[in-house]
Amino acid sequence: MTLKSIMDVISVWLIPLIIIAVLTFGLIKKIPVYEVFIDGAKDGLKITVEIIPYLLAIMVAVGMLRASGAIELLQTILGGILNKFDVPVDVLPVMIVRSLSGSAVLGLFSDIASQHDVESYTTKLAAIMVGSSETTFYILAVYFGAVGIKKLRHALLTGILSDCVGIIAAIAVARWLFL
Repeated sequence: MTLKSIMDVISVWLIPLIIIAVLTFGLIKKIPVYEVFIDGAKDGLKITVEIIPYLLAIMVAVGMLRASGAIELLQTILGGILNKFDVPVDVLPVMIVRSLSGSAVLGLFSDIASQHDVESYTTKLAAIMVGSSETTFYILAVYFGAVGIKKLRHALLTGILSDCVGIIAAIAVARWLFL
């Protein structure tokens, strides 16, 4: 039996086995599994409804940045500085949008990968940046908003600092590995 066929069997049976294990554990511990599941689903639905305004605000902000031409203006302004550090100007939108939205940055990365060769330095740098930072503003808006945290100052500063460190580290790693 090959590794691929073993992985195929595991992938087919893993989720049903996990479900059976959870149900069995619940029965052994005499937990009302269905009622607990329904309570969890209700809580999840409440949280989903509560975070919709925050999600909408993030989506509008990303759309405004892309449609207004602000990203293209920054590319023009920062082009010389980026070139000194061997950072292609096409990667700047990834740097900016990564902190706002994961799906938007994946769209930008898809554009970069289709415009440049998959093996190009630009595509590789963008891929490293996508994986080396977090959606800081999304997390602050959605998760902090869902639990009612209003004082974001320290979390915001920490998130922005970690995003900057992630971008710098991505540039350093890409230069070290691919230039």
